[in-house]
Amino acid sequence: MSDTGIDPSRPPSGTGCVDCDAEGSWWFHLRRCAQCGHVGCCDDSLGTHATKHARQTGHPVVQSFEPGEDWFYSYATDEMLAGPTLAPPHEHPSDQSTPGPGDRVPDDWQEILLRHRRG
Repeated sequence: MSDTGIDPSRPPSGTGCVDCDAEGSWWFHLRRCAQCGHVGCCDDSLGTHATKHARQTGHPVVQSFEPGEDWFYSYATDEMLAGPTLAPPHEHPSDQSTPGPGDRVPDDWQEILLRHRRG
């Protein structure tokens, strides 16, 4: 690992948010820790597990784990940044629903997320 908080050799921890899976919950979008591969949910998700992981571990950089997205974000500097190609896979499976996983997403998920954002 370099001092940038990015380790290109680390594969993702799974296809969905590890913490939401453990809780039996669901997520909106996924982020992958660029240092250890932990897959967590985004800040628009109820669990905000990617940010919680960064705060708990000090791992400063995430990459989107959504199909077709390859951007990196630094929690340390609050900015988007360029990064190397990480170990595959680079996104969750294309047949996995967003939000997901499909069998745990409530019918009123949009209203739930809107209330969550309003706090």
